[in-house]
Amino acid sequence: MDTDIEELDLESGGDGCYRNGDALFGILAELRQAGKFCDAVIKVKNQSYPIHRNIMSACSPYFKSLFTSHAFSTQKKEITIPGLPAEVVRLLIDFAYTRTARLTPENIELLLPVADQYHVTGLLKLCCEYLHRNLSHENCIGILQFAQAHNCRGLEKSAIRYTLKNFGSVYSSSNEYLQLSLDMVCSLLSSDQLNVSCEEYVFDAICRWVDYNPQRKIHMKRLLTTVRLGLLPVPVFEGKVKSHRLIKNNNEVKQLISDTEAFLAELDKSEEPDFDMSLPFARPRVPHEILFVIGGWSGGRPIKMVETYDTRADRWVVCKAEDSTPRAYHGVVAIDCLIYVIGGFDATECFNSCRVFDARTKIWSEIAPMNIKRSYVSVALLDGLIYAMGGFEGPPRTPSGVISSPRLRSVERFNPKANQWTLIANMRERRSDASATTFQGEVYICGGFNGSECLCSAEVYNPHTDQWTLIPPMSSRRSGVGVITYNGAIYAVGGFDGVTRTNTAEKYSPSDRTWTNIPDMYNTRSNFGIEVIDEMLFVIGGFNGETTIYNVECYDTQSNEWYNATDMNLYKSALSACVVRDLPDVRDYVYKKAELPRKLPLQQVPTQQTDSQAAASVSVIGATTASVGSNTQGMPLSNLSASTLPVSLPSVPSPFSS
Repeated sequence: MDTDIEELDLESGGDGCYRNGDALFGILAELRQAGKFCDAVIKVKNQSYPIHRNIMSACSPYFKSLFTSHAFSTQKKEITIPGLPAEVVRLLIDFAYTRTARLTPENIELLLPVADQYHVTGLLKLCCEYLHRNLSHENCIGILQFAQAHNCRGLEKSAIRYTLKNFGSVYSSSNEYLQLSLDMVCSLLSSDQLNVSCEEYVFDAICRWVDYNPQRKIHMKRLLTTVRLGLLPVPVFEGKVKSHRLIKNNNEVKQLISDTEAFLAELDKSEEPDFDMSLPFARPRVPHEILFVIGGWSGGRPIKMVETYDTRADRWVVCKAEDSTPRAYHGVVAIDCLIYVIGGFDATECFNSCRVFDARTKIWSEIAPMNIKRSYVSVALLDGLIYAMGGFEGPPRTPSGVISSPRLRSVERFNPKANQWTLIANMRERRSDASATTFQGEVYICGGFNGSECLCSAEVYNPHTDQWTLIPPMSSRRSGVGVITYNGAIYAVGGFDGVTRTNTAEKYSPSDRTWTNIPDMYNTRSNFGIEVIDEMLFVIGGFNGETTIYNVECYDTQSNEWYNATDMNLYKSALSACVVRDLPDVRDYVYKKAELPRKLPLQQVPTQQTDSQAAASVSVIGATTASVGSNTQGMPLSNLSASTLPVSLPSVPSPFSS
C-alpha cells in the first residue's frame, strides 16, 4: 500500500497510541467484549475472536470484500486467518474497534506487514508514524529498507532524510550501513543532500564499507566517483586519498585521481578560485543549516541587508528578502524557520518594536512590541521563549545634551504562541552591549557596559525561581562581546575592555565554575555576530577599533584552533546572526555560481576612507562606525571571489555618545 505519512494528521502521542475521541468506538468495543450482536468469528490458531462484520468491513477494504463475498458462509459465520500470531490478529481487531493500538519495538515489525497485507490503512499509518518518531542512528537504514519493502513512501522519505542529515553518526556507528548494497551506498553518498562538513568523511564512509568485506574493493572506481574530490583540501587529498592502500595501486581510479590533481592544481593557481558547478566532483552539496546575518551598522548608518552563509560552498549570499526598516544593535533568534528580530536602533531612535521573518515564505511581519525600548539588547532562546535582557533606551537627554537614560537591568520574555511580552526579574547589574546564551535550562549573560565602565561580571537566570545569580567574573572586561554555548561550555569572545578591542577569548565551565582562556582570534573585534554551525564556532564582522570589518573566522574545539572563512559581502558591525535548520527551500539561500556579480544600489557604491577618517567617527561603547580598510586582518585575498567584493557606505557620525 502506498502510504505517505506526510499527509497524515494523526492524534498520536509519543507512546505509539493512535486515539479517536468518538465515544461510539468505546461502545462498540464493549459490545464485542460482551459478545453482543456479533455476527462472525475470526479464528487464528487456537484462538477465536467474535466480531461484527460491519465494523471490520469499515476498517479494511479486505474485510469488506471478504464479508460481502458470496463465498462467505452466513451459516458458518467464521473465517480462519492462517500463519499469523494470535496476538497480532488481536491487535488488528482491537484497532478496528477502538482506533487505538499500543506499538512496541517487539510487535511493530509484525504488525506493519499485517496492516499492509489486510489493508488496515489507519493502523498502517500509525505504524509508519511510530517508526518515524523512533528513527535513530542505529535503525534508520533498517527502517528505510523496511519502508521500501512495504511501499510506505512517506516513511521512506523520512528515513532517507534522517539518514542523509545524520550521516556522520550513521556511517560511523551503524552496523546496518555495513550491510547495504553497492547501489544503496552509492545512492546515499552521491546525494546533494548528504550532510557532511568535509568530503573526507565520505571517503571514510567508503573505506569502512569496503573494509567490512574486502571483496568490495573491486567497486572502488564507482564508489570514488561519489566523493566530491575537487572540494577536498589538497593536504587531505594528497596525504589521505591518493596515498590510501585502496587507491594507490588501483589502475581503475588513476584517471579520476589525475583529473582531480589537475583540477586542484589549477584551483591553487587561481587568484579568484571558485566552484565549477558543471563538474560533479567539484559541486558543493546542499547544506542542512543556513547561517543568517541580519542588519548591522556600516558606513556610519544602520542597514537592512540580509546575508546567508553556505557552509558547504564557504560563500556568502545576499538575500533579496530584506526588511523595510534598517536596524543595528538588535537581537536575533531563530525558532524553526522563523527569525525574530528584537529591538535595535535606526540612527534616530531605539526600538521596542520586533519583527519576524519567515524563511520559507520570505515574508516579514510585525509582532508584539516589547514593554521597553532596547538597543544593544542581549537575546536568548530557552524552551521556546525569547528573552530580551538589558540594553539602552536612548533619549531623553539632559539640557547639556548628555543622555540621561541609564543602561537597563530589566528583562522581558516573549511567548511566540501568545504573541506577548512579560517582564520578569531584573538582572543584578545594568547591562547594555552584553551577550547571552542558554545552557541546561538556564540563561547566562556576560559582560556589557553599565553606563560608566565595561563589565567582566556574568550572571545566570533560573526560570523556575525567577532569580538571577552572579557567577564568577570573566578574566577580562568585555563590552560588545560575543557569548555562546559550544561543546558543553559557555564561550565569551572578543569585545571592548574600556581601552581597546580585543581578540582574546575564554570559556566557562558551569560544572566547576571556572573560566579558562582559549587561543586568540586572528582579528580584534567587538559588536560582531556569533553562532555555532557545523560543530564550529563562527565570529562574523564587527569593529576592530579603527574600521568595521567583514572578516569571518571559526574556532574548532577539537583542534583548539581558529581558521579563516570567506569574508562577508559588506563591512559591518552591530549585526546579529542565527542558524535556521532544515529549510524546505534551502536552495534559495545557497551559493549559485550561475548568478551574475551583484549590482549594488547607488547608496552602496564603495567609497575609500582613511583610517584616521574612520577613527574620527563617533559611537556608543562597543559600537562602531565604518570605512573601507585594506585587507590586513589575516584573511588571504585569494578567499575573495569577484561576486563578493566588500562594500562600505559613506560614514556619518552616530547620534549616540558614551
